[in-house]
Amino acid sequence: MSFDAKQFLSSVSASPGVYKMLDEQQNALYVGKAKRLKSRLASYFRGQLNAKTQAMVSRIADIQITVTRSETEALLLEQTLIKELRPPYNILLRDDKSYPFVFVTDRHPYPALEYKRARQRRGDGKYLGPYPSSGAVRESLTLMQKIFRIRNCEDSVFAHRSRPCLQYQIERCSAPCVDYISQPEYQRDVDHAVMCLEGKSEHVTQLLTEEMEAASRTLNFEEAARLRDQIQQLRQMQQRQFVDNESGDADIFALAQRPGALGISILSVRDGRLLGARHHMPKNDLDLSPEALLTEVVSQYYFGQPHSVPSEVITNLPLEDGTLIADALAQQAGKKVRVTHQVRGHRAQWQHLAMTNAEQQLASQLANTTQLTERFTSLQQALGLPSLPERLECFDISHSQGEATVASCVVFDHQGPRKSDYRHFRIEGVAAGDDYAAMQQALTRRLKRVKSGEAIAPDVLIVDGGKGQLNMARQVLTDLQVPGIVLLGVAKGTTRKAGLETLFLESSDNPLVLAPASPALHLVQHIRDESHRFAIAGHRAARDKARRTSTLQDIPGIGPKRRRELLKFFGGLQGVQKASRDELTRVPGISAALAETIYVTLNG
Repeated sequence: MSFDAKQFLSSVSASPGVYKMLDEQQNALYVGKAKRLKSRLASYFRGQLNAKTQAMVSRIADIQITVTRSETEALLLEQTLIKELRPPYNILLRDDKSYPFVFVTDRHPYPALEYKRARQRRGDGKYLGPYPSSGAVRESLTLMQKIFRIRNCEDSVFAHRSRPCLQYQIERCSAPCVDYISQPEYQRDVDHAVMCLEGKSEHVTQLLTEEMEAASRTLNFEEAARLRDQIQQLRQMQQRQFVDNESGDADIFALAQRPGALGISILSVRDGRLLGARHHMPKNDLDLSPEALLTEVVSQYYFGQPHSVPSEVITNLPLEDGTLIADALAQQAGKKVRVTHQVRGHRAQWQHLAMTNAEQQLASQLANTTQLTERFTSLQQALGLPSLPERLECFDISHSQGEATVASCVVFDHQGPRKSDYRHFRIEGVAAGDDYAAMQQALTRRLKRVKSGEAIAPDVLIVDGGKGQLNMARQVLTDLQVPGIVLLGVAKGTTRKAGLETLFLESSDNPLVLAPASPALHLVQHIRDESHRFAIAGHRAARDKARRTSTLQDIPGIGPKRRRELLKFFGGLQGVQKASRDELTRVPGISAALAETIYVTLNG
């Protein structure tokens, strides 16, 4: 029996609430919330809907609604129902395990740092975290045991030791089980480790420096050397964790999307320290906009699962219900919670790091072998090839107003990007900004090696840039008489949006039309984006190499004292060159502005 939408809508309340769409077996298809139920539900039965939403609506046999007092209450109820019912058309985060913690007992004279999946008892010790993954906990524990030599054995093993174990031999434990270290000294090391896990590693470094200097003054050089080694290890850890010295509790959400795939990364920062990240690949069955999709993920992350709520939630896109979500989080956590996508300073660095993680996860997803096989098969059908293409090559040009022109050649096979075959071509002897001549030079150099048998010929040669570059590629193939290569040009559409590119097969007079959801188009977009990225990387390297002629002596504001402090802090000029802007500001006497000057001068 079909669902009578008109009759149903005639009696629906205009109040805020939650609705459940059910199929004929009374299974939930979708759960949603609305500020005005009548208007929201009516939108499903009039106007233009995308194909996936139409498919869902066609399966509706009944709709159940729950009226709430406010939109905030509706949001909380919606996420509770999503977690309980797991509707197929909702965004679902599969990983719902509780966060792990580091636990330090106060009931043992020589406590260990222990891994705990959740808080088990109150008042029996200190819980540090939560961490976003077990890997983040184990990495932190390994670092602390390496630096402070904290025991990692069980209490039952500790109680029955008569001689030091292997951990002592490899300098990962100070052997408190056989009294090789006094209880106060061991407790001091535990306290220092806890302070580091709480994001206070810089303060620990200062304390250890004072102890090292005191040991040196009393001629206790062995102890001074041990403390020096601890300080150096802490410095290395601080360089890896560039947010250690910044304050703040935040979760950072970043969404990356490419044709046919999307990824979301969630970074957790507590007490200014980056604890780690989680990654999700949710399905977007209703073709939601990136903003709406990220809104759904953030809502379910906090209201559908028992995650701790930080003081700040940072996203890389504006949320559709940002104010509403902030109010609901504040109600749940009992404190003010800020939800924002516009950040500066170290919060912008967190945001950028989350976006980098999301892009990386997305790249991994796109490299999936099964998905690649489907895309290559689709490309074979689209191009009318007799067999599956084995090797794709794509060329692109990059320069800055004609400076340091570089061409890129990236290669894809059935395993994805074949980075060992990537090549850069330094373009010389052409007019500045002449992309056609640059493309001609790069293709000529590449295809001459193919003709001579020195290099493997591609099955499909893709040229980024449109009709002019395609015609130039056709001329090179004709002049060199290289047969058997299918030529494909990629020109951006008038709006320059992904999915609206114009493809040309063999010549500019033969456009190739592919649907936006075509796996073949997704493969072409993927290799085109990779060639663009690789070309820009090569251009920047060439440009920066030409510009980078300065050393510390040539930087304004860097005198002998500051130069000495920089070299001492990083162990030499190479360490200064590798340092980030944030790491440079940790050096005494180096301001943020001066750190920026140093970084730009040494790194272009």
